[in-house]
Amino acid sequence: MARPYRLLAVGVPLLLLALAACAPLKTLNALSPGGASECIEGVAYGEGPRRKLDVYRPRDLRGPAPVVVFFYGGNWVGGARDDYAFVGRALASRGIVAVIADYRLHPEVSYPDFLRDAAQAVAWAAREAARYGGDPKRLFVMGHSAGAYNAAMVALDPRWLGEQGMRPASLRGWIGLAGPYDFLPIENPTTKPVFHFPDTPTDSQPIHHVRAGAPPALLIAAAKDKLVEPARNTGQLAALLRAQQVPVQENYYDSVRHTTLVATIAAPLRWLAPTLDEVAAFVLKPPA
Repeated sequence: MARPYRLLAVGVPLLLLALAACAPLKTLNALSPGGASECIEGVAYGEGPRRKLDVYRPRDLRGPAPVVVFFYGGNWVGGARDDYAFVGRALASRGIVAVIADYRLHPEVSYPDFLRDAAQAVAWAAREAARYGGDPKRLFVMGHSAGAYNAAMVALDPRWLGEQGMRPASLRGWIGLAGPYDFLPIENPTTKPVFHFPDTPTDSQPIHHVRAGAPPALLIAAAKDKLVEPARNTGQLAALLRAQQVPVQENYYDSVRHTTLVATIAAPLRWLAPTLDEVAAFVLKPPA
């Protein structure tokens, strides 16, 4: 009887991966339980259809909870907040109020307009989180891929939160999943017009904004990422932060790739990497 169970243990994960390969985000949302959370959809944090967000809060809130504002990837040309319901549900299941925010994309806008949107969404969370059971004094920003770049710039470059009357010190910490933090000269043809190549400003790169007193960071990457080189981006940024005495946790996972890293937050794929566990631990008990 042991052999069928072994086959099932192997076959179910493979089936999930096959489904995810066909329609990854919709599949993950469909297979991710939402019973532990409730969602408030389509809340405007600014003008226009791309400046809206969804709030996921735990159903059994017993006091103000930490707040995470999440930005998805998509090379600044694609993505939608409702595709990442699995992130909101997962964070809420760990006692966190999650804010999944849209932001304007190219060609409607280019650098740095989407950073202004990101900062505006974070400022909304600082003002309004208490209405949804969140604690604005425990505010984090998080992102994957291009969204991790947005999170890094909001957390490190004071210009963007400064326009909202805030400072990076207003954040309790930030989380980057497979983020591009040093990508000049730009090689990806899709990214070039987003950042005005060949006239891309040097200060568009997060590595140039590392300074003492920056918020603590959790940086996670796929060890074999072929899209965003982990040593140059995650490793270099972590080293620069440590040199400035900024608390930083740095993790690399062998069993994931660039796109599947964020997918491991969803219940069906958590066996691939402990991404959700690491994020929840960092948010619930961040370093001093």
